[in-house]
Amino acid sequence: MNILRVVRLCSLALAAALLSSTASAQLIRIMSGPQGGSWYPLAGAIQSIIEKNIPGTSARVSPGAGISNVLGVQNNKAEMGFGNSVSTYDGVRGEDPFKQKTDNVCHIATLYFQYFHVVALADAGVKSGADIKGKALTTQQKGNTGEQMTRDFLKIYGLDYGKLSKVNFGSYNDSVEQLKDGHAQVFTLITTVPASSVMDLASARKIQVLDLTDLKLKELQKINKGYDKRIIKAGSYPGQDKDIQTIGTWTHLIMRCSTPEELAYKITKSLAQNTEQLGNVVAAVKGLTAKELAIDVGVPYHPGARKFYREAKVM
Repeated sequence: MNILRVVRLCSLALAAALLSSTASAQLIRIMSGPQGGSWYPLAGAIQSIIEKNIPGTSARVSPGAGISNVLGVQNNKAEMGFGNSVSTYDGVRGEDPFKQKTDNVCHIATLYFQYFHVVALADAGVKSGADIKGKALTTQQKGNTGEQMTRDFLKIYGLDYGKLSKVNFGSYNDSVEQLKDGHAQVFTLITTVPASSVMDLASARKIQVLDLTDLKLKELQKINKGYDKRIIKAGSYPGQDKDIQTIGTWTHLIMRCSTPEELAYKITKSLAQNTEQLGNVVAAVKGLTAKELAIDVGVPYHPGARKFYREAKVM
């Protein structure tokens, strides 16, 4: 046989083998957050952990947002995603903004807590949520949990977007620039403390982070039991000389409930054994333990995750 023909046949056989191997690999699609936020690089670290520790798997990361990720997992556009427990909880119950129950969305791991911030320019005359009436507000795009929380926050003060002079939906960077330029007076977001975007704003303008009274906290918890009381400690931001009471939600990982139990078990176990790698990407995850990963956020556990946590004796 001609030597060139032999080489060609071998090359074709190798290519076919590689294609077959790739086709048989289990693909894990992970919906994260917008580029520039913490979820996107954290998803990259999770991708690396999965591919390194679970033979026969590959992972692919795409941008997303808290609410849209829940819908993506439910509708089989992804196997995994990042969620905010408060909005995932809404999905499980079929509450607004979800049109029906997301019955194929399960919890696999709790990562860290995020704080809802209502930041106003110090000279805007905004001392409480009621003072936002008639002001220009900037928040995240629809599909983000922070935007949903903003609507709930306005609701307990008898407000909605129609009672404001203007509402902008965009990135954290866009929002900061709008307040710096005076095109908005109030900025709402959900993030860790201290938030880099809020620090950026405070470097140019005097700000005030609004406090939430116990009464208003209870009203929010009537809307959604997932809202958790949290304190932004004094000194977290320039000019903040006292503790600020607010609400927040857990960032957690979700997975399609129909994902095979053994695969979910292996992914959960791999994450628990490699939390240091996650902490190198996002400081809020540093020192995360298996017990903390297993924190109940009100969303049903995936059977594979539950199997690992019981095996690890943390639930």
